[in-house]
Amino acid sequence: MTDMPPPAALPRRDPIVRPVTVNDIAEAIGAGLRDLQATPLLSLGFGALYALGGLAILFSVTALGMPYLAYPLAAGFAIMGPFVAVGLYEISRRREQGLRATPGGLWRTVRSRSEVGWMAFVTLFIFIIWMYQVRLLMALFLGFNANFATLPQFINVVLTTQEGLLFLALGNVIGAVLSVILFSLTVVSFPLLLDRDVDFITAMITSVRAVVTSPGPLVAWALVIVMLLIVSALPAFLGLIFTLPVLGHATWHLYRRIVAPEEQPAASEEAGANT
Repeated sequence: MTDMPPPAALPRRDPIVRPVTVNDIAEAIGAGLRDLQATPLLSLGFGALYALGGLAILFSVTALGMPYLAYPLAAGFAIMGPFVAVGLYEISRRREQGLRATPGGLWRTVRSRSEVGWMAFVTLFIFIIWMYQVRLLMALFLGFNANFATLPQFINVVLTTQEGLLFLALGNVIGAVLSVILFSLTVVSFPLLLDRDVDFITAMITSVRAVVTSPGPLVAWALVIVMLLIVSALPAFLGLIFTLPVLGHATWHLYRRIVAPEEQPAASEEAGANT
């Protein structure tokens, strides 16, 4: 009896993206609130870390004599939200599977997903682009040696001069474009990388496909995220303690509605592979 050649590996299929509606978003938020209720200390802990990060940035630029960077840094800080919320996605994933969520378990899982690190690099890269374009616009509109001793002085120049208003308008337009790009790349990519063995390129492509498939509902979801983050950041970032966990858990449940469950190999294929 001659040895048969090993069966060819089954081609890896791209994740299946399903359309979602505004009702799906509402249900995902409700599920996120239930996750927060079930794991309050752990979930709020992630929110507290995020809020403390915002305060640390604010105090740092003030101590360094660069308070005029407080606004762009605070706006750019929201860009890091999808990465910070990885732990919240894992909490929701473990709850689905009936597993206990512990800080150590979350850390081990995230560390074992090397592709999450590459997605974090993409997020950080866009944040760096954001900060560089802010500095460039300041040089172009407010002067290459622009420097402001206090934040009120910077705000006064931005809001009362033609150059300042142009800087503010163009900066916000560029920021909106970068936010749309990042949202499209990350809306389901981080949860997907936690859930399945896929590379970060596939995860980003799947995320963009999700936005293209359901542009209206997902644009609405992006606006909800932006508005909640802005309102939460106003009281010294303290609102983020609650907002980030809700958004993080809700994003996981929205991912579950967008990406169809992974298909298992058919019984016949398994039987053929074992022949």
